[in-house]
Amino acid sequence: MIFLYLLKHQIIKAVRAPGFYKNVIANIFVGLAVLYFFVMFLLLGFFLRDILLEADLPYEPTDILLGSYLYVVVVGIATRFMMQSLNTINLPPYQILPIKRNTLVNYLLLKPLFNPVNYFLLVPIVPFTIRSLTAGDITALQGLSLIIIAIMIVWFNIFVAVLLKRRYGSSLWGILTVICLIAIVGALEIYGVVSFFDFSITVFGFLVYNPLGILVMALCVLCAYGLNRRFFAKYYYAERFDRKSNSSKTKAADFSFMERFGQIGELIGLNLKLILRHKRTKSLLTVGCLFLAYGLLFYPNKHYADSYGLLFFAAVFVVGSFTMLLGQWVILWNGSHFDYLMTKPIDTRTYICANYYMLIGFSIISFVLSTPYFLFGTNIIILHLSALLYNMGVNTAFFMLVAPFIAKRLDLSKGSAMNYQGTTYKNFLFVMPILFVPWGFVALCSSLFTWKIGVGILGALGLIGLLLHRQVIRFIERVFVQRKYILCDSFRQQAS
Repeated sequence: MIFLYLLKHQIIKAVRAPGFYKNVIANIFVGLAVLYFFVMFLLLGFFLRDILLEADLPYEPTDILLGSYLYVVVVGIATRFMMQSLNTINLPPYQILPIKRNTLVNYLLLKPLFNPVNYFLLVPIVPFTIRSLTAGDITALQGLSLIIIAIMIVWFNIFVAVLLKRRYGSSLWGILTVICLIAIVGALEIYGVVSFFDFSITVFGFLVYNPLGILVMALCVLCAYGLNRRFFAKYYYAERFDRKSNSSKTKAADFSFMERFGQIGELIGLNLKLILRHKRTKSLLTVGCLFLAYGLLFYPNKHYADSYGLLFFAAVFVVGSFTMLLGQWVILWNGSHFDYLMTKPIDTRTYICANYYMLIGFSIISFVLSTPYFLFGTNIIILHLSALLYNMGVNTAFFMLVAPFIAKRLDLSKGSAMNYQGTTYKNFLFVMPILFVPWGFVALCSSLFTWKIGVGILGALGLIGLLLHRQVIRFIERVFVQRKYILCDSFRQQAS
């Protein structure tokens, strides 16, 4: 009963928060996106059995689902470790009440299990199971076991990911380790060294078809839950948490070498420190690293070999991953100290130049990290070079131009996963043209002339933007000066 009261308090707190109604339009966009994917996955579940049968694979449709369960576990844990924010609770109001310590710990651990988003995996699995049951592939008991095992996989992923994140944190080294492990598993499977797919079929086939399988999976979930409880028993008290956090502190990144570039370099160094010190911006860097792998969905696929509009869309997305994610918040992340920043002896043009050059630097870094895609052929090299010029000369200027028109203060202390604080409908409207306009333009040129003409024009447009960057910066400066006091007033009101 107390658990339900705690859950009710958190819901009331979220609904009564001022940001809940200020971000209602962004929440509507998110709700529509969730509804769209829900319908798509539901339809996929209904037709998945027919699709797998038509593919003429050497496995039964049910075995293919069981073979994917291990990858669901690995990818699910990795994604939650890198993106999911940890549950918190305001302890002081509850510590003076007759509420047991175990109740608060259980609430923190079990709260994610009541989030419907965590059960999105069941959307395609349930209709697939129903279709397999009506087709006679499985019995009713096996179908029920298939769904129950999927639910327990979700629980297992939640508990293990939370434990890893609380134990090792979301440090950059931890994220890189997780990415490397996923890459190793994928490489071993692709090159046939180890068949994790067959191993998954064997393990989860035993769990589904054996009457004791559900009990074994339940023991795994309870073991993960018990390890979390053990961690809380060791680090629950405030002084232990403080000791742990103090011992795990690392030396702040040193960007003093940027000072050799004058005040602009000093501001870039301060922005880089801000990015690496706060959860929200570090989460964006993590997501940007994941977006670098977006090209793997298109470049190796022969189905998209002649769809150069879509390939250029992927190239812009990959090469501009960091620029697109961080460019939306380029002024907003200074919202908490914007008044202080405006009182410092910093020229407006210097402030604009620092952010402008920093975004260009992010495009170059993304381009360098995406060079392994060059192994897919000369056409990919041309697409990425053009996308680099387009991102540096056009998209960077676009982000700097629209940034003063988004007057939403960011809370940098929280992660970006499932966090839409500071997000408005303008963020969605501004990102859409920089992705879909070049896609449509290259597709049009490809159908009328040749794709190289469209890509060349966009690359030349970006090169012109770089050559005229001084004029572009002066124009952005005039827009910023007109909006500066509106931003100050808006950030001040949101802080009160």
